[in-house]
Amino acid sequence: MADSEWSPPTFTVGQHESERKIRITNEISQLAHDGGYDMLTTPVTTPHFQSRVLSLLSSHLSSSRQPVQDPTGTFFTSRNTSPLKIPSFTTADTNLRPDGANSHVVAVSSRWIDLCSPDPLIADISRQVLLLELAYAAFCGAHYALIHGPRLHHGNLHGDGLIYYARAIQEVLNTAPYIRVNIWLPVVDSPELETNEMGDLSPFARREYLDNSQPEVSPKLDIFGTWDAWNIIRKVCKYHTRLVVALSLPRQLPPSTVQSRWLSEPVRIITLASASFVKNQKSFPVLSKAHQSYIFRAMRGVPPWIFLCDVGPIPGIEKMGNHAPTPAEAARSPKKKEDIVPHLSYIRNLEQKQPHWTRVENFTLGYQDYLQAPLQPLTVNLESVTYEVFETDPVKYEWYERAIAKALKDWALEKKPTSNPDGRVVLAVVGAGRGPLVSRAIRASVEAGVDIKLWALEKNQNAFVHLQRQNEAVWGESVTLVHSDMRSWKGPGREIPAQDVAAENGKPSMVHYPVDIIVSELLGSFGDNELSPECLDGVDHLLNPVHGISIPTSYSSHITPISAPRLYADIQNQTISNPAAPETPYVVMLQAFDYLSTAPSIRSSSGSASTSTATLTSSSTPSTTPPPIKEVDTPIIKTAWSFSHPNPNLPEESMSSSRPSNSHNTRQTRLTFPCSVGGTCHGLGGYFETVLYGDVELSTNPLTMDAKSKDMISWFPIYFPLKSPIYVSENSDIVLTMFRQTDDRKVWYEWMVEVFMYRNATDMRGGGQSKRIRVAMSDIHSSIRDGCLM
Repeated sequence: MADSEWSPPTFTVGQHESERKIRITNEISQLAHDGGYDMLTTPVTTPHFQSRVLSLLSSHLSSSRQPVQDPTGTFFTSRNTSPLKIPSFTTADTNLRPDGANSHVVAVSSRWIDLCSPDPLIADISRQVLLLELAYAAFCGAHYALIHGPRLHHGNLHGDGLIYYARAIQEVLNTAPYIRVNIWLPVVDSPELETNEMGDLSPFARREYLDNSQPEVSPKLDIFGTWDAWNIIRKVCKYHTRLVVALSLPRQLPPSTVQSRWLSEPVRIITLASASFVKNQKSFPVLSKAHQSYIFRAMRGVPPWIFLCDVGPIPGIEKMGNHAPTPAEAARSPKKKEDIVPHLSYIRNLEQKQPHWTRVENFTLGYQDYLQAPLQPLTVNLESVTYEVFETDPVKYEWYERAIAKALKDWALEKKPTSNPDGRVVLAVVGAGRGPLVSRAIRASVEAGVDIKLWALEKNQNAFVHLQRQNEAVWGESVTLVHSDMRSWKGPGREIPAQDVAAENGKPSMVHYPVDIIVSELLGSFGDNELSPECLDGVDHLLNPVHGISIPTSYSSHITPISAPRLYADIQNQTISNPAAPETPYVVMLQAFDYLSTAPSIRSSSGSASTSTATLTSSSTPSTTPPPIKEVDTPIIKTAWSFSHPNPNLPEESMSSSRPSNSHNTRQTRLTFPCSVGGTCHGLGGYFETVLYGDVELSTNPLTMDAKSKDMISWFPIYFPLKSPIYVSENSDIVLTMFRQTDDRKVWYEWMVEVFMYRNATDMRGGGQSKRIRVAMSDIHSSIRDGCLM
């Protein structure tokens, strides 16, 4: 594979100026491109428009009566309602024009408006301004818009007008149907960031709407405050696919829990002001190790654009005649060899220092957060390309070979009698597919120095043709092939000549004998979801009753609640054509998600990449990668249930009945997940672990996968969605109830999520106690419609 195919994504870098005065033309856009920038921002309106709006507002307020409460105590009355209509633009109100350059331009809304104002007059004027700006930007052909996030602090009030803001954004999405709307938010809610400048509408809010009964308190830093605001905005807008985040990174990043939350969100722009940088020993602007690490991790998903804000003008702009340098600027003009765009140069240098994709990452490119329905191997014959994908796994078959070799060595060491009269160990690969396990079994036999009698079963008639060719060309006819469903196979057999037995019509008789070792690869992403228990039940009775070995020996299913807004939005879109979509478990390479239940942990500086984003960067970390943070949050992932083979509790009637009961393979569990940090639960992430034989194990569980089967790529996690997201408060419990159900014709899952909080209660005797209260509950979800057919 060429190195370029393993290279990480290129950076798309933009330039933003808060006070841009010039119009972005094709010439200026080309100049920026020549200087190293890919995108530019432009304000939709000019200061002239702001002056017009302020003049109209001042005139309106001077002629309006002071708001008065009605007898019910509210100021929201007919008497106090006097709307102000903002007129359409004039030519002096905007520099934006329909232009081909707008495809590389991000239109920026006015930052002086206040959509969150508790005063309905200010909020409505702000809404009108925003709608006018976005409608005009859409007319001019802009594809992207940058809207300043909500002002959350108004006197004693905090976030009271957030619904006004969210509703305005909902209108924008309808007004500008082809624009991707980026909500520009700081990483955390810091009151210090919400300063008023001359001409801002926020100070015009009338005092009557700012007062409340709460005592005045100093606003404090809320590390999840802006995420909470974003969560409300996107919920009101029903997770609109064109609604995304532009995230402003400060000089000091918040804790890893906050970073992980934003990594799970649709952040499509990262903005860096000059204050985000620090100076190195040569006074060159650089980013901290934490910033570098965050950007590298963000690039592992859908790569966001990086916008540099107020770090200097477009290189060469003064030569365009649009800006004549002042004498002071001329005196400060850089020397010939001095870098005039040091921030941009640093970002381009950082782009080259990204860690290259690992083999695992390269394999999963294009699969991240892509929803796939689980396979139904019992009812659908797989295509060759599907088998081929599985066979590229660098770990799975190597571990199977180890397990088989270990089992054969133990068999010989313990001098166990074989089921075959000639002394060879009888080994059967059930569900052979295209034969990778057959090849591994042959290699394991050679490695262990133990002869085997090898059988291979496959029900897929197309794959069986390939097995026949493999047997002729590769295995030297050493494998006995059987075209059969394993559940109807009678087991290995040998013919006994008619003269040796009392046979009818002089025909030879077939004598069946047990299998010593059964090898299968029937596991799905949740372990049992592709009916491995049901399939292996069908051959369980064929195992050597005393010494028989099943590879795998056992497997367990593991699960945890997650926040996955992108998956939720995708499933909502599918619901239009498929009503069962919100109740279908999906196989998905989880990328943009966050664990909701975590516990603090400590790792060394050489530890693997943070598990909180489930990226696969841990297997190969170049020296250019910033050292990871020592303190991280480890996800709490719990075991749902397990299966073992041979099954000691397999009912006898399952081997003799023509329609056996499958009730012994039902399961149910109820698990509690503590959540110290709030969030939104969109569904459940599922994994599995399996013991192949002895100490040879495979795992997709993020807590154990590196120790047991690092770099294995055969299985992606499984995702159990929720129809409606559930908000989870901090210091609460998520309780999952889950069932594995069967009606002897199919197998399906049912799941339900509840949220509990604790409250101190006082009993009748005056004693205090802690009471757990249910505050949220999902529907019972059932995948019976698309259950796995037996």
